[in-house]
Amino acid sequence: MKKLASLLLTGALTFGLLAGCGSTSGNAETPAGGNETTPVESNTPSETGANLEGTVIKVGATPAPHAEILEAVKDLLAEQGITLEIVEFNDYIQPNLAVESGELDANYFQHITYMNEFNVSDSTHLVSAAEIHYEPFGLYAGKTASIDELADGAQIAVPNDTTNEARALLLLQQEGLITLKEGAGITATKADIAENPKNLDIVELEASQIPSRLADVDLAVINGNYAIDAGLKVADALAVESADGEAAQAYVNVLTVKEGHENDPAILALVEALQSDTAKTFMEETYQGAVVPMF
Repeated sequence: MKKLASLLLTGALTFGLLAGCGSTSGNAETPAGGNETTPVESNTPSETGANLEGTVIKVGATPAPHAEILEAVKDLLAEQGITLEIVEFNDYIQPNLAVESGELDANYFQHITYMNEFNVSDSTHLVSAAEIHYEPFGLYAGKTASIDELADGAQIAVPNDTTNEARALLLLQQEGLITLKEGAGITATKADIAENPKNLDIVELEASQIPSRLADVDLAVINGNYAIDAGLKVADALAVESADGEAAQAYVNVLTVKEGHENDPAILALVEALQSDTAKTFMEETYQGAVVPMF
């Protein structure tokens, strides 16, 4: 993140530099480079003790629920003089690369396991600044109306990225449709299916594309944010992950920053807003179980 311009402290000649200055807004495909913000004197310090008047922070997010939650806390940040710019993405790769490159100050779209796996696969240096919420995976009806009606050889769509595919397979195992090899856990792939009594055809698709393909398959396991985007309600799912088990910890959605910036004053202010009563009430009332606050 870019450093803020120095702020004049009353009665002293000491200047301090604050991190968290973003840039002018860009689109999801090509986040723009930034412009320095003009320092503005203010007597409204944040909870961190830092004066953040004039700060601009740019955060990447998928449209729902992440961008909507960020929109809901904009006013809380504005009260501290912080302008929050939300850059929407429709994939899981570019927002991480943009944080790594410094084009974004943070992103809010992914769970902790995906972030850790991305660091390994793409040699990035991303860390969690805070745990925010959990989105239970749901198994939704496509051409087949219920689990009991599944025919031999039925097709079930699952996300094709490593961490989310494992999560989908664990949900199918939870419902007794398959059995995974012992110890496969959150790294499971199709190759780890030990028993498949209905000879189910597990169709691997890019996560964002699964809702649009729901009518083409018998059932589909869909990420919470993409289910929300598609107008699917968790209450309508045929099966849902338990929110009090291993999945909730392994797949908690986090505010992500580049390593070394997790304690920047503007990031701490954003964490405070995302873990506020305002954010919690918005999640609970808007998503009705599809988004579970973890604070």
